[in-house]
Amino acid sequence: MHAVIRTKGKQLRVEKGENVKVPLLEGEVGSKVSFDEVLSVEGDKGISIGKPLLSGAKVTATILGHGREKKILIWKHMRRKNYKKKRGHRQDFTKVHIEEISA
Repeated sequence: MHAVIRTKGKQLRVEKGENVKVPLLEGEVGSKVSFDEVLSVEGDKGISIGKPLLSGAKVTATILGHGREKKILIWKHMRRKNYKKKRGHRQDFTKVHIEEISA
């Protein structure tokens, strides 16, 4: 059984028992989080697709930890103009363990 959820503007395909990195969520390590914006669920009875969301569907998860992704480097330059600029960015994330998918 798997579901497609939307959190902080990103869509993720999740399955029960899976560990997933999602954009940074507020909460303590070990606390429960529920994702109410479920776009679709596929299970034994077939697939259910929302328009745009499924009513009554919910995915619950446990927060495993918070962290930061690997640094992404942005390099800009203009040839023959003596213009060079180097920037970096690290995205924050929360790692969650999917406990239950209810449709």
